[in-house]
Order: sequence, then C-alpha cells, then structure tokens
Amino acid sequence: MNRKTMWLRAAAPVAVLALTLTACGGSGGDSKGDAKGGTSKLQEDKPETRELATGESATSPFKEDDGKITYSVLAEKVDVGTEADTKKMVDDPAKAKGFVPAVAHVKYTNKGGGVVSSYPSVGDNVEIYADGQRGTILIGAADDAPGCESDTDIENWKKGQSHVLCETYMVPKGAKELSVRWSAEDDGEPYSWTFKNS
Repeated sequence: MNRKTMWLRAAAPVAVLALTLTACGGSGGDSKGDAKGGTSKLQEDKPETRELATGESATSPFKEDDGKITYSVLAEKVDVGTEADTKKMVDDPAKAKGFVPAVAHVKYTNKGGGVVSSYPSVGDNVEIYADGQRGTILIGAADDAPGCESDTDIENWKKGQSHVLCETYMVPKGAKELSVRWSAEDDGEPYSWTFKNS
C-alpha cells in the first residue's frame, strides 16, 4: 500500500539538492540514463510482463560477479512523495513540474548458488511505471529513503539472508496505479507488482 510521506533524510540536504533528473531508456542510452540530465518525458509501456499479486514473490536466477545466484524477489511497497519533495531532489525543478518521487522497496533473498561478496547487482533492473508508462529514474536518491539499504554496504550476502534495495523514479502527480517491474536481464520479460496510489 502506498504511503504519502516525507522520506528524505534531513541530514543530507546538500546531496539531495545535487541530484539530476535523468531520462530513462530511449535511444542512445541505457536504462539508468546519463549524468547530463534529461527530460521528464515518459516512455512507452513494455507489453509483456509476468503479473504477480501483492505479497507474491518471484524466484529467479541472476548473474552476479560471484556467479549465478537464485533470488526470491518481492516488491513490498511504493512510497510516493510530494511536489515539495521534488523541488528538494532535482537540480532543475522546472524540468520536473507536475512530477513526484516514487520509491520502490524491493526485498531480495539469497536462495542459493553461492555468497555475494560485495556490490550486488540484483537491484539494478528495477523500473517504476505510472498508469502504464515508465517514469523517469532519479539516480542516487533511493539510499535516502527510510528502510532502504545501499548495495555498496552489503558484503558476504549468504543463502537465507535478505536485503531491501530501493529505486527512485519521478512519476506524474496523481497517477492512479504504480507498477514495480524487475527482470533478471536488461531485456528480459519482467515480473510486475501493481500498487494503487491512494
């Protein structure tokens, strides 16, 4: 269930102000965008997804640097911010007019295949869609949300252990439905969890 809440860390306003709104996907770039700053234009919907119910997890192998790890993946929630949050988070608020931040909280559990020594990549392939269209990623913001872990702090991730990694996107204010999508490969068919934005 979505919670409209202030989730920015008061202790890191300078870092938040330095963030750049970047375009997601499109021609000439990867799904993370680039550091030059982009547009707030939304991308077209990917037609094929594997829909999961709220609370239902997906199990999939994923190639980490340490080998192929099997993960259980569960999108737990999406926290939606306000336009005031947007102004604090982007370098040029005019580019993000009418948009609000949405933070996807995704829980990953190592189900086997080895130990991830450091810097897991499993959280890299997360996208947020608003009313069927992909939002715009906000690089570097997710670690500032309560309940989110930084992948740079995770070491020796063993079988049975879980971590919550987050991704922040800018979505249109007033979007009715938010979908969190994760896939084991950049161009793979994603699993999708849908949350109502109340």
